[in-house]
Amino acid sequence: MAWTWRFEKADGTETEPAVQPEDFTTQGDAESWIGEVWKDLLEGGADRVTLFEDGSEIYAMSLHADAG
Repeated sequence: MAWTWRFEKADGTETEPAVQPEDFTTQGDAESWIGEVWKDLLEGGADRVTLFEDGSEIYAMSLHADAG
């Protein structure tokens, strides 16, 4: 299994992340990584991230702390 993140601007367009992700073999590893670097990603221009497992979308979330 491969877990990957897609990084998006507020308008939904894909953007290059400020911090390059590694290859994740578990969902927990992918989520731990995003928990460590989300502020850097936000400062680098990403507003949202989407988690994929082998190309299938699992969920998307905002990087803005005030987003509900």
